[in-house]
Amino acid sequence: MTTSTMDVELAVPEAYWTRTRKTGAVMVVLGLLATIVFGALAGSENARFALGETVDGAGFDIPGTFGAIFFGLVALAAGVAMLVTGRYFGVLTGVALMGFIISALCWQMSVSPVSHTMPLGFIAAATFTAAIPLIFGSLGGVLCERSGVVNVAIEGQLLTGAFFGALFGTLTGNFWLGLVAAAVGGALLSAILAVFAIKYLVDQVVVGIVLNVFAGGLTAFFYEQVMRPDTDAYNFPGKVPSWPVPVLSEIPIIGPALFNGNIFSYGSLIAVVVITIALFRTRWGLRTRAVGEHPAAADTVGIRVLGLRYANVLLAGLVAGFGGAYFSMLSTTGFSKYMVSGAGFIALAAMIFGRWHPVGAFFASLFFGFFGALTGFLNSISSPIPSQFLSMLPYLATIFAVAGLVGRVRAPAADGKPYVKG
Repeated sequence: MTTSTMDVELAVPEAYWTRTRKTGAVMVVLGLLATIVFGALAGSENARFALGETVDGAGFDIPGTFGAIFFGLVALAAGVAMLVTGRYFGVLTGVALMGFIISALCWQMSVSPVSHTMPLGFIAAATFTAAIPLIFGSLGGVLCERSGVVNVAIEGQLLTGAFFGALFGTLTGNFWLGLVAAAVGGALLSAILAVFAIKYLVDQVVVGIVLNVFAGGLTAFFYEQVMRPDTDAYNFPGKVPSWPVPVLSEIPIIGPALFNGNIFSYGSLIAVVVITIALFRTRWGLRTRAVGEHPAAADTVGIRVLGLRYANVLLAGLVAGFGGAYFSMLSTTGFSKYMVSGAGFIALAAMIFGRWHPVGAFFASLFFGFFGALTGFLNSISSPIPSQFLSMLPYLATIFAVAGLVGRVRAPAADGKPYVKG
């Protein structure tokens, strides 16, 4: 074995240890903050965690001050373990974050003037619901970037899907046709991205940003000129129905989240499974990953690089556009200007946090969705934390996750690089 080969083999563990220890230092700070500050601020009341969707029924109590200090120490211990061992990055990071969050909740609930109970089933359902558009958006990003095309236009694709879903769902009186129209709307915006990025070789990040602005302006114009003057005729698609699964929907905590859903919740789970299998177990997936890593080599073995990129960018638009209908056909009963509110950029972060893998993007979306659900819960119990700061939680979690937890990640080698056939 040559020296250069040994250097390559040793470089990866060293980088891993460095990242783990840096993150461990952050977790130590969080643990100290939780133990000292949350422990000092926590009240004498118990924080109760109910297992169902309501505050009644089975659950368990944790004394406020004791819980804040104990779980702060758990976070601190996990951070110290990361510093000392330089190993078990994922497990110890998860333990530290969970300890910090529970410590904060013990503080908040013990001093809440409204309620000292958190219904875990409700939080789980709210987490998954908040994550749904992020799942579809991040999957759209995975499909694009695994093919070598940067997709910064997820925000615009979600917004266009929301607009088309509301408009055509109202015009046809059929929510199924509204969902189809939403997917087509996302694909139309993706088609523009594909043409400029693949054919005309325009900078893909710039194109994505321009398309986000274009989608926002165009949908706002038609909303003011068409939808707003006659809401009943053009902007009242109604909500999609829910289909609970018997027995399974009664399972504590996960039942309300996974088995009391609708076309969006079930569709997001199916999409993750299908795209994962397709990317890593089919010929199409092998070719897609080859095009995203080394298009010239793929071209030499007969793969139509540009054609596959066009197809995958359009498919990404279909997925993201379908997810955009969530905003106008589930979250609310109609379209409003700029209603996506940055979800596309969080979805982009979820894709990076998930390391361009469908399953990773799914769990990253749940991570961000949890902070959205947590914001709603803390507002409902009249948290002493200012509401403006609570509204920042999902975005702070995005910054912290991408900058602090991901560290250095490797995108597909040809991501963002136009291919010109020689």
